[in-house]
Amino acid sequence: MRGFLAELPHLAENYEVIVVDDGSVDKTGAIADRLASEDRHVKVVHHPKNRGYGGAVISGIRAATQPYVLLADGDGQFEPKEVEALAAFVPEYDVVAGKRIRRADPLMRRINGKAWTTLVRIVLGIPITDIDCGFKLFKRELLEGMELRANGAMISTELMARLAGRGAKIKEVGVHHLPRMAGEQSGANFKVIMRAFRELFALYGELKAERQKNPR
Repeated sequence: MRGFLAELPHLAENYEVIVVDDGSVDKTGAIADRLASEDRHVKVVHHPKNRGYGGAVISGIRAATQPYVLLADGDGQFEPKEVEALAAFVPEYDVVAGKRIRRADPLMRRINGKAWTTLVRIVLGIPITDIDCGFKLFKRELLEGMELRANGAMISTELMARLAGRGAKIKEVGVHHLPRMAGEQSGANFKVIMRAFRELFALYGELKAERQKNPR
């Protein structure tokens, strides 16, 4: 978080760092609150109970007030200085999505991620090659009024699908990926995978119904 607080003043006069404490049982919430008391740019959202990755992303988006929203995972796998690489393509693009140049994850997780992205591109027609990269920059006005439902990792897919449906102009930019510094991975959990598949095909059905109801 301190890395983003150091980097953002170089890119914007007004900025905020929103920390979502997703029902953590360690000292994450207390540490975030202390930082917020020390720096007016830090805002903290607390979940009394864990809502999952998707719930945390949705809360962060809803709490955002600036013209652009940067989605950045809190596990230390992205370099704050690379925000500049994304910001270089606004306002020309509505969404600038990071694409991990060399993913610093175990082999099976990389294989699963590639397979999931391929499936999403086929099913939903989303034109990016690293759907789950947790480093994306959005024009906030395109997120207004958007109803997001995914509680887990499907949130990245849902976000991109709904933004593409709104005609967002999307750009992918290569970013470096660092070894995980905090948190635990749950993407290989069978229940997590099955939930993602259910949410994917539910989203496909919903978007298809919307297109039939409101053809362009």
